[in-house]
This record gives sequence, C-alpha cells and structure tokens, in this order.
Amino acid sequence: METSHHTARSRSGLIHGNAGNKGSTLSEWRGSDSMKLDSSGRAARFLFYALATPCYSGPVSTSTLHTTEFYVASADVRLVVAMPALNEAATIERVIRGVPDRIPGVAAIEVVVVDDGSTDDTAALAETAGARVLRHHHTRGVGAAFSTALAYAIDQRAELLATIDSDGQFDPADLSRLVEPVAANRTDFATASRFIDPALVPRMPWIKRWGNRQMSRLISGLVHQRFYDVSCGMRCYNRRAMLNLNLLGDFTYTQEVFLNLAFKRLRILEVPLQVRGVREFGESRVASNLWRYAWNSARIILVAYRDYRPMRFFGAIAAALVVPAVLLGLFLLAHYLRTGGFSPHKWAGFVTLALLLLGLASLHMGMIGDMLNRHRAYLEELLLHSKRHGTLRETGANSATASDVHGGSEPAG
Repeated sequence: METSHHTARSRSGLIHGNAGNKGSTLSEWRGSDSMKLDSSGRAARFLFYALATPCYSGPVSTSTLHTTEFYVASADVRLVVAMPALNEAATIERVIRGVPDRIPGVAAIEVVVVDDGSTDDTAALAETAGARVLRHHHTRGVGAAFSTALAYAIDQRAELLATIDSDGQFDPADLSRLVEPVAANRTDFATASRFIDPALVPRMPWIKRWGNRQMSRLISGLVHQRFYDVSCGMRCYNRRAMLNLNLLGDFTYTQEVFLNLAFKRLRILEVPLQVRGVREFGESRVASNLWRYAWNSARIILVAYRDYRPMRFFGAIAAALVVPAVLLGLFLLAHYLRTGGFSPHKWAGFVTLALLLLGLASLHMGMIGDMLNRHRAYLEELLLHSKRHGTLRETGANSATASDVHGGSEPAG
C-alpha cells in the first residue's frame, strides 16, 4: 500500500512507505559486518594522521578535531520519522496518519516503525497506515529500537531523523515546529521540552515530574549547559548529529544522547511543546517502574560520563577518599603532639593510609582513563570519517529492514 506522503528518495530510486519487498535487507552498521571500508588505504592513512600529527596534542574531543559542517542545504532534504513501538495497536495508526504531509524545508518524508517484539497487531496496523516496519525478533528495549532507526536513517542517506513515541502522547502535527530549526540549520539537534515553558507543563504524577526535573539537573550539571527536559522522546537530528551518535544503552537512550552530543559540542535546542502527561492506553514500558528506570538511567549516565570525562569521574572519587584521609591524619597528628603517643587512636593511622592508597589508585585510574579517552576520540573520529564518506555497505533502493547481532530485524508482514 503506497501513500504519497510516506515516501523517501534514495540515490537510486524511490523507497515507498510500505514493507512489500520482503527479500531485501538493510545491514545494521552497529553489531553487523556492514561496517566495511571501501578503501582500507584511506582509512589507514586517516588513522595514522589522527594518531601521529602533532596538532592533535592536548585535550581531545571529536568536535575539536572535526569542525566541518555535515549539513548541506539542499532542495531535496529527506526526513525519516521513526517510531519505536511495543504493543501499541490502540494508537499506532492514528499517530502515523497524523504525521504532516509537508514540512517546511523537507522534500520527502518516510515513516518508519521499529516493532520491538510486539505480540499484538502493531506491525500490521502500521503497514496499513503506510509506514515501513522494521521488526526485532524479541523485545530489546527502546534504546535498541532507536539504534535500529538511527542505523536505517544513516544507511538510507536521510538528511534528517525525527523520533516520536507511538503511544499518542505527542501530537504528530508538532513535528513541523520541531523539524523546522534543524532543517534550517539553526541547530544540530532539537528536542521537545515539556518543562521549559511553565504554561505548557503537562499534568502528571508529581513523582514523575520531580524525577524528570532531577534528571535534567543532573545532565545539566555534567555538561555545564542548562536543560529543562532530557527525557522527552520527540526529537529531530540532522545528519551531523546522527553520525556523531555512538550509543551503548539498550534500556533507554534519551539522556545518553544529550551527553553524547553535548560533550562533542554540537548545537542543542529545546522546543517548547504541549504533550500529554500520561498515556491514553497502557503504561510506559520505560518508566512504569520508577526505581528500575532511575537505576538503569543512572547507570547509563555514569558510564557515559566515566568514558567522556574520566579524570573528573575518578578525580571526584579520589577527592572523596583523600579529604577524609587528610582530616584523620591531622586528627592523629594533633593527638600525637598533645599526648606524645598514638594510642588509643592507632586505628586512625591505618584508616588514613588505606584511604590515601585508594585515593591514589583512583587517581591512577583517571590518568589511564584519560589516555584511553584520547584513543576513543581518535577511533570515533575514524568511524565518523568512514560513515561520512559513505564507507558503509551500500544497499538497494528497496531496502526494508535492519539486521542486528541477536538474529536481526526483518520487515514485518
């Protein structure tokens, strides 16, 4: 079934918004063998240049190594609108049909639904509504679903990628407002914000509102930028942002995206939009258990911060160990000067020594992490170079699915 507004143009033809071609496959660049270099010599020369050129000395981040703009203004800008979905049969059709026919600055729109192991009619209804369906064999998490959509958009050479939840909490008509600043190249990444405008704050349980605000304060403190909503799933990325994303979390991806892009100094914009505070049907698979959500999100954030800011991460641990060690040492010294002996506080000396050793070990780990961080930056730059210059495996114009490490994804139907 073809719909005029759910088509996207590729370099070799038109990709229609249904999943009719079951025989074609799209190899997912992460976790598959598709990340092949079309010229190993070019990649080797680039890596040698990155590792050997003196101008790369000093603190390293991807943005400082690569300042070339990735977004090129074009009259043929293609947008992929991706929707992760798990058992969303009640709302999926309405959300797909609500995607605007036309968006300023965009020539072609393709709607893609990533079915994360649904057991209801989500995939069939999405096809009926005109979307292309990429299917996971089993439920892997919204983070993995986003990674599949991201790989698809990159492999199909889309200039823009927008994501929207399939549960009906967001109004698809607002995609125009979200996409417009990215299409106009005023920002690399735009996200809907529920809390930046007090007049648009949705009604939701106070614990969820408090949790969202605390998470935003945490991310803001880590990247030294003020953000009001880092957990919203309605977003838009230009190609530069897409190529710079290297995500590891399967449970969720929203906060990790902020850390990934902010640490690389890409432009981030919050767009105030009105959304539903609670789902119309069912409950959120990510935030249904707040303690589980907080634990998994905190783990992802801490791992990302450790990888990108190892000296700060381990330096903070070292300081937390060394400061009490110094205080205990001063206490023991004062006791010795006053009494001429260490008893009965010899324990303070042993604790001081142990804390100092642990603090030095943490500082040493931070130094090692800092060296590894430089290599990570170089390798990410090489990966960025390879993706940017089209060294991922090419697929035909009718590609319809993304394979993954665990058995892959396939077109529904």
